Amino acid sequence: MKVLVIGGGGGGGYENGGGGGAGGYLYDAALTVTAQAYTVTVGGGGAGRAVSAGFGATGSNSVFSTMTATGGGGGGDYNGTVGQNGASGGGGGSSATTDLAVAGGTATSQGNAGGSGMHPANVQYLAGGGGGSSAVGGSRSGVNAGSGGAGTSNSITGAAVTYAGGGGGCAVEDNPPLNTAVAGSGGAGGGGGGAAGAGATGGTGTTTGGNGTANTGGGGGGSRNQTGGNGGSGVAIISFVTADWSAFTITGGTETTDGANTVRTFNSSGTFTVIAPAIAGGSYSYLM
Repeated sequence: MKVLVIGGGGGGGYENGGGGGAGGYLYDAALTVTAQAYTVTVGGGGAGRAVSAGFGATGSNSVFSTMTATGGGGGGDYNGTVGQNGASGGGGGSSATTDLAVAGGTATSQGNAGGSGMHPANVQYLAGGGGGSSAVGGSRSGVNAGSGGAGTSNSITGAAVTYAGGGGGCAVEDNPPLNTAVAGSGGAGGGGGGAAGAGATGGTGTTTGGNGTANTGGGGGGSRNQTGGNGGSGVAIISFVTADWSAFTITGGTETTDGANTVRTFNSSGTFTVIAPAIAGGSYSYLM
């Protein structure tokens, strides 16, 4: 069977916050499945930091059979807090210290590292973007906060959908507001955009980071000084050739079809059950 498993995205940081890292991306085009009940876990997105300075929460793992897609790391914040490690790393926050690069979090083989943030020797505070499954998160560059790293397109459902994009970093430019700083955008694949604080443009608004899209594993955007964006929840999708499994009873998730294939999508945790047909003298398991 073909199986796609996406972990929950990381939450965005609180003040001048970095974007959350994307949840882990795992795809197996030929996973062996036997007649049994499989527990399917769909990881939730990490919460954006909501009170006082600090980093966003790491997303939760998604699991099907032998496949575990881990959660993305949370974004850092203004106190020089680095992005948190995860499937993809969260973006680094900015810092009160000028010209000090604040590192993004590291990643596993399921994603990419987050970008670094910085407070340059002027009035700008520019955070890093969270890593995505296909690309590293953007680091602060010039007057631009880092954008989230791009996710990965997959057509397991029959339509091309991009999953696991990183969240964008926040941009602030005050005292005085020159209106040249630009907030980071969310990465393709459900990443939330960073907030554009005082004197900055782009992004999702003046205070709050954008949420990662549900069931994509996108990272949450960094906040100005309110709530960081929440990471998007994960997903588990299973596709199989309908005729090859027509003798079996298969249940769980939401069923759709894609030509000759049956697709079962789990947007929340549940059970995927494969029951073999009865034969004289007992029953059997079928490997494929």
